[in-house]
Amino acid sequence: MGKPLPLELRQRVVAYVDEGHGHREAARHFRVSPRFVNNLIKLRRQTGSLEARRQVHVGGGKLEPHAEFVRLRLAEVGELTLDELCVELEGRGVSVHRSNVGRLLNRLGLSHKKNSAGQRAAAG
Repeated sequence: MGKPLPLELRQRVVAYVDEGHGHREAARHFRVSPRFVNNLIKLRRQTGSLEARRQVHVGGGKLEPHAEFVRLRLAEVGELTLDELCVELEGRGVSVHRSNVGRLLNRLGLSHKKNSAGQRAAAG
């Protein structure tokens, strides 16, 4: 996700529109998209503020309900490859790519990196 535009720019755009200029004209003048101007005016009407809304990612994907299972399996066995975890998840009815499992492990703070001796590091 990108960063929100500065509050000062938001105020200047709204002031320009309040002076009687159109949304598209304001977009050209400030070199922003017409959609940004439309959304900004809509935001002010709804909230009374020009502060950017918090950007959040809702949900955790289809692996989130299985996160505890993955954590427990790695605690029990210690060393499982991403492919082995994919097979175990397939047995639970979840078909995912190994990259998704890798991202889940990163979110859980677990690592599958090898140590300096070339051995697989213990999970957890």
